[in-house]
Amino acid sequence: MSVHTNGSKPATPRIPKESKAERAARLREENAQLQQAVRSHAVVDQAIGVLLAVGELTPDQGWDVLRAVSQNTNIKLRHVAQLLIDGARTRQLCPRIRTELDKQLAHYSNA
Repeated sequence: MSVHTNGSKPATPRIPKESKAERAARLREENAQLQQAVRSHAVVDQAIGVLLAVGELTPDQGWDVLRAVSQNTNIKLRHVAQLLIDGARTRQLCPRIRTELDKQLAHYSNA
């Protein structure tokens, strides 16, 4: 606890009390964010599963490949994951992702 030089304690900052409507709105927003996070996590897990099957990788290697493709193409990880899932279903993958994916998979096939 800190004390001012005159011996008094510093004032505790007051946090404005939120109204019920503000609290409900904040909780709805938090709920929406959590739901999006769960959906994103599922997409990433599915994409890692695709990589495990296609590249005969371990889960950690699948995560590393997914992350490297995202970083090296400057595309958000969740979006790369969705593209991989879609590509597994349609057998079509944009050349930029395909090139980087092949490069990353080659790294693990040579290991």
